[in-house]
Amino acid sequence: MGELADYLINNDPSFRSRSRLPALYSDFRPQRTLNPDGYSANISAWCHALSNLTFHGLISHRGSTPNLFLLSLDDNLLRSLDCKEFGQPLALGTVVREATAGRKLIPVQDFRKSQQSIYSRSWAGVPWTVMSWTLRQLGVINPSRGDDKLPTGQFVVVENLEAVAKELGDLTSEKISRFDRIFTKAQFKRAFSAGLVKGQRISDTDFDVLLLFLSRDKGIIEYDGQAIRIKGSGEQGGITKEDLAIASLKELTESLTHQTNLLNKRIDELSQQAKDAVARKNRVSALAALKSKKTAEASLATRYATLNQLEEVAAKIETAADNVQLVNVMESSGEALKSLNAQIGGADRVDAVMDRVREQMSATDEVGAILSESTGAVVDEGEIDDELEAMEAQEREKEEEALRVKEAAAAKIREEQEATEAEDMQKKLDELPDVPKEEPTTEKEKTPASETGIANLAI
Repeated sequence: MGELADYLINNDPSFRSRSRLPALYSDFRPQRTLNPDGYSANISAWCHALSNLTFHGLISHRGSTPNLFLLSLDDNLLRSLDCKEFGQPLALGTVVREATAGRKLIPVQDFRKSQQSIYSRSWAGVPWTVMSWTLRQLGVINPSRGDDKLPTGQFVVVENLEAVAKELGDLTSEKISRFDRIFTKAQFKRAFSAGLVKGQRISDTDFDVLLLFLSRDKGIIEYDGQAIRIKGSGEQGGITKEDLAIASLKELTESLTHQTNLLNKRIDELSQQAKDAVARKNRVSALAALKSKKTAEASLATRYATLNQLEEVAAKIETAADNVQLVNVMESSGEALKSLNAQIGGADRVDAVMDRVREQMSATDEVGAILSESTGAVVDEGEIDDELEAMEAQEREKEEEALRVKEAAAAKIREEQEATEAEDMQKKLDELPDVPKEEPTTEKEKTPASETGIANLAI
């Protein structure tokens, strides 16, 4: 069994089910008309499998560093996908054709040469006949019948690029300052290549494809081949001279920092060499080590001074860039306020509007007062008060009567409880034994004198 087939069977849910393997490895092209749902499911399973294999670096090309965004198609791939029970997949060419038509796979030459985004309508509107002709030129004899020959070459895996673009957005979401969002190409790769695809190293070919995708298709970055700027809201397009200067400054600062780290390490090594030479009584070696140390220290001091100057310049540039953003925001805010105030029409128009509002509110109050005036017979207020007092007195009597009934019931319950308790107490007293009328005789304590009769003898 091929190593890729073994990986899919152990890790891919679609291939883990043994019942699905015969369908996935069969020539399922006729199902396109006989069973469209099964056909689509098989295509989707193989597309995801190829994307997954590529993203994990399992499809290598001639022993080089594996590409994570480029799928290399050749006969070696078919042999690696060979299954012991079902052989090689018989419809993998159809999978590539459908994936290309659906823009999941794109020939790398077309991807690089295109001036438009892969998401533009022109890509989606490629006629089926033109696509079939293109794939025949790539090696597919006939897309609908005959042998389903696998085309050879490299194809861009769009799904993998989209996953990395999303990850980049998460990593750069907190980079607000323009200074922090500008990099040289080398800086950008060092900063993000380790975090974009965990456990994998992005090849140079992959990195070029990724930068093109991020700039042309996603619009996340600006890139001119030298400098990269992560786009911020309200910024002009393209790489400016200021961007190039900032990128160069950051690259030089990073280079000097690396040099100072090397010099510090070199100075420590020379110091140890001098100590070892002194311990061996080797004066010549000790002097040579100390001279080299002094030279390294002088060079280190120079680099530190230059580095401090660069950091000061970088801080001022960052402040100036932030000020530019602030001024732009204030300017746009001023324009927005001006437009809104123009729509209001000035203070005179506001006064006129408020006068009309007050006038209409007064008219509304007047109409309400008229409507609330009584139109019926005059009501005797005293008669109403007397009737209300009578109703309240009647209600009080009802409450008092209810209270008396409640108290009487409570008193009756207490009397019954007391009578019950008295009856129980009497029963307990009746059950007690009678009190004896004569005192019981007690037997005197026996002593030796009483037992022998000596105590009864008269003297």
